[in-house]
Amino acid sequence: MKINEIKDLLKADSVAQDTLAELAKDDRKGVQKLLASYQRRQEKLAKQKEEFLARFSYEQDFWAKGQLVAGVDEVGRGPLAGPVVAAAVVLPEDFSLLEVNDSKKLSPQKRLALYPKILEQAIAVGVGVMDNKVIDQINIYEADRQAMKQAVEALSTRPDALLVDAMNVPVDLPQVELIKGDAKSNSIAAASIVAKVFRDSLMDDYARLYPDYAFDHNAGYGTKDHLEALRKYGPTPIHRLTFSPVSEMVGLKKAD
Repeated sequence: MKINEIKDLLKADSVAQDTLAELAKDDRKGVQKLLASYQRRQEKLAKQKEEFLARFSYEQDFWAKGQLVAGVDEVGRGPLAGPVVAAAVVLPEDFSLLEVNDSKKLSPQKRLALYPKILEQAIAVGVGVMDNKVIDQINIYEADRQAMKQAVEALSTRPDALLVDAMNVPVDLPQVELIKGDAKSNSIAAASIVAKVFRDSLMDDYARLYPDYAFDHNAGYGTKDHLEALRKYGPTPIHRLTFSPVSEMVGLKKAD
C-alpha cells in the first residue's frame, strides 16, 4: 500500500485492529509516523469522550429516574450595552456532540458550528431576553433570573428539574445550582453556547444600527474603542444607564 493510501486510510475515526497490526509491521518511516499520529489522535479522542461522559453525571441522576432535566445558563451580565440572554436546553440521553463544552472555551467559529447541531439534537430549547431598560429597572442579577425564567417557560417540553449555572431560577421546579456549571454539565454547556450565539447575533444587528461602537467586535463590553465612542458620542438607546461609566455619561449627547 502506498503512503498516500495509508494516510487516507488513517484519516478515518476508527481503523480495524488487524489493519493497524499490519501497518505496525511496515518499517517505512513515513508509515510509522502516520501510525503514531493516528494513535495520538485516538488517545485524544478517548480522553475527550471520557470527559464528555463525565459531564453527564448530574443528568444521569435524573435520567435514572426517567426524568427530563434542562440545563440553564446566561450570557451578557458584564457588558455596558445590550440585553442579557439566557437559554434552557433539554438534551436526550443519546446526545453525541463531543465538542460541547463551556462556551468560553470555544472559538466563535466553533460555537457557530455547534449551535444548529444542538438545536437539531436537543429535545427542547428555550431562550429568554431582558433588555437594557429592564436591567436598569430591576438590576442585572434580577434581570438574569427573569431571562432564565423566560427561557425555561419557552421550552416546548417541560422538564422535571433544572441544572443551573450558579443561579436560582424563579420557577416551580427542583434545581441543582452548580458553580462553574458550564464546565460540569453538558446541558448547561449547551445552554451557554445557545445563549452566547443568540446574543452575539443580536449585537451584530445593533452594530449595524450603531456602527461607531463596534458592537460586533466587543459585544457591548467596555473595550478601549467602545469607551472612546461613548466619550465622543454618548450612550445609545441600548446602553445600560446604571452601569459605570455609562451612568456618568447620561447627561452627554445620546447617539441617534
